[in-house]
Amino acid sequence: MHAITFDAPGDESVLTLSDLADPTPGRGEVLVEVAAAGVNNADLQQRQGNYPPPPGASEVLGLEVSGTVRALGPDVEGWSVGDRVCALLAGGGYASLAVVPASQLLPVPDGLDLVQAAALPEAACTVYSNIGMIAGLRPGQTLLVHGGTGGMGSHAVLWAKALGARVVATSGGDRKVAASRELGADLVIDHRSEDFVARARDFTDGVGVDVVLDVVGPAYLQRNLEVLAPNGHLAVIAAGSGSEATLPFGLMMQQRATISGTTLRARPLAEKAAIVAAVREHVWPFVEDGSVRPVVDAVLPLAQAGEAHRRIAGGEVIGKLLLTP
Repeated sequence: MHAITFDAPGDESVLTLSDLADPTPGRGEVLVEVAAAGVNNADLQQRQGNYPPPPGASEVLGLEVSGTVRALGPDVEGWSVGDRVCALLAGGGYASLAVVPASQLLPVPDGLDLVQAAALPEAACTVYSNIGMIAGLRPGQTLLVHGGTGGMGSHAVLWAKALGARVVATSGGDRKVAASRELGADLVIDHRSEDFVARARDFTDGVGVDVVLDVVGPAYLQRNLEVLAPNGHLAVIAAGSGSEATLPFGLMMQQRATISGTTLRARPLAEKAAIVAAVREHVWPFVEDGSVRPVVDAVLPLAQAGEAHRRIAGGEVIGKLLLTP
């Protein structure tokens, strides 16, 4: 099979298109012929040596793919060779073939482009596990999404709107602000020139938002708590601005706020299976009816993985970049 590899951490130039032995599915696994792989910030971190794969996972980059089931390992039920699927991976997506636990497969609905479906698994599982399963966002509540046009943020806007929630999104610059509005956000705040706490509190008549989905990290901790409504929840899914912050306990207790911080890749297989099953039950109906759709900035050949990483690092991508082998 073809795959992107690198011998040592470094910049985008270390990524090389290589030929590797075809993988074989083990017990409870399937072999997927990859139509496309999603590119995520985690891939850039791994390439730089900052985010190693969990034990037993493929060293090849890539946390999500779409494609066609090519072979079944022992004890796989409910799937057949030829099924159109997309999948959550712990690694191995930047390749023409990928082995996936059957419990981490999702069916690609009829009418949904198979290539573009690769933009869904990582975002759907991350977003739903945080703002659905942990924060418990409900219809009529208000969600604040930071990075409203990113891979995670764009999906969060679409899912929350489909659920019946109000959405406030932060974005940077006219192009991304316009894109957030097109996705359906009720209020879009340009974080480069506006105070998101003041704007969001004004939008909610001074009450604050019920849930914050944060991809910024420590630099926003104080203001994220300030923007929460009483009994609100802050879900942190990235530590992009650093790893340390002072927690304002008084404010947190005054707001009766809860805070969660999660990653997805290293979770046990049983936890991932539960998340994927929940996504299939609570998110996939919106995918099937078109309310939630893949948001794809561009599709590039697998050999241009370095260019995909450069574009993401540049901060101008809206939605996801995909690679096709």
